[in-house]
Parts: sequence; structure tokens; C-alpha cells
Amino acid sequence: MVHDLDDVDRGILHALQANARNATAADIAHMVGTSASTVRNRIEYLEEGVIRGYHPELDYREAGFELHLFIVCRAPTAKRTELAERALELPGVINVREMTTGGHNIHIELVAVDSDAADEARAGIENLTDLEIVSTQIIKDLHTQPFNHFGADVVQD
Repeated sequence: MVHDLDDVDRGILHALQANARNATAADIAHMVGTSASTVRNRIEYLEEGVIRGYHPELDYREAGFELHLFIVCRAPTAKRTELAERALELPGVINVREMTTGGHNIHIELVAVDSDAADEARAGIENLTDLEIVSTQIIKDLHTQPFNHFGADVVQD
């Protein structure tokens, strides 16, 4: 189901992306020019499909995971979803993306405490039948921001 988002919805989404942990309904209401009860109702509605969860942004290095890897793989199209789900179950894997175009159609993000653990994680991926590792890179840092089409223009700071 596709949600038809208005300016209030987009403003709420922008505020939640920027600071979901500390933004109260009253704070968001002030930013988007509506009431706190409207914000709570809209969030409840958005949680039925648009908002998939609230996740902390982690510094894996600070948590003891020295290596943060990005692994590009190739899988047969018919088995792509199954292999992505199986890869997600492997130790250290934190994110798996399925691509719809190109031969490099599974991207895996994983963390490891050291190179031995990273090698074990890569071996787990290599042991998945029909999943071929194309390349592995070490992620230095990750930079994110709220998607600016979700209400940056309607939010009053």
C-alpha cells in the first residue's frame, strides 16, 4: 500500500529521521505547525507501512568491531532473495541489499572484531551455494542524513 504523504507527514518523517530518539510529539508539532495529538496520530498511521522501525546509529569501532566490510556478490536472479535472507543470518552481517539490475546483485555489510573474524564471516558467505563474492572493501566511515524530500522545506527549526 502506497501512502499519500502531505506536508505534515513529510515534516514528521524529516524530524524523525533527524532525531527520532529525542523528538517529542510536541517538538515535532511545533516544527510542522500542528498539534501534538495530530503528530501522534500521523506517526501511528505512518508506522503501518512507511516507518519500518527506529534504529540507533552505531559506531561499530567504538563497540569493539575494528573491521566494517562491504562485500559485493553475484547470485542467480531466481535465488537472490533466498540467498540474501540466508546471508543475513550469518555472524557479523548487519545489512543485506538486493539489487534488481546488474550482475552484482547482493551487497552485504558486515562487522568483525578482527581480521580472523572477518575471514570467518567471508568464508560463511562463500559457503552459501550459488553466492559468489565479487569484491570486498573496508568501510572507513558512513555518512547519513535525513532524506531532504521528507519535509526539510516544511519544518521550522
